[in-house]
Amino acid sequence: MDADDAAAAQRRSTVRVVPATQPRKLTKVPFVEMADGRLQGVVSSGSDIERVYVSSIAAGTHELSCRTNNNRPCGGLSGGVPCNHITLLAEEAIVQYGAEQVLRFLRLESDDEVTIGHQIIWLLDRNVQIAAESPAAAVFSRFLRHLSYLELPGSTEPLPELHWFPAGAVAR
Repeated sequence: MDADDAAAAQRRSTVRVVPATQPRKLTKVPFVEMADGRLQGVVSSGSDIERVYVSSIAAGTHELSCRTNNNRPCGGLSGGVPCNHITLLAEEAIVQYGAEQVLRFLRLESDDEVTIGHQIIWLLDRNVQIAAESPAAAVFSRFLRHLSYLELPGSTEPLPELHWFPAGAVAR
């Protein structure tokens, strides 16, 4: 971004973001981000429409966390084996950010082309650790906050609290 683009972005109170590498399906993983040293997001339950899981993989240590929106541990994450929610999270992260960026963020190396989340899970240490602390509350709260922005009426006026939100973004 050159100086003119940066100045224009500041005047619009928006910043340029990297677009998704492919269109995402938001029904299974409505929220995915690489933040706070973790790949983390919200994953829908396959069995209960009122339940979601907050799943995460810590960068570097690869500690895993998966808890429900009621802060209960995921039954599939046990004995150091990743659950399906974490695999779905990795798959959507690849769609959103691209495999190269996800691998770099998690500090994983691969000689092969990584195209699906199962490949990222395979690259994790075979005896992964379950995180002692869960980021579930903060991630779920941020997800709900993002949902609230979708309810705002369309406007060309800048909103100071949305300075990070991409102009013209559309949820799919």
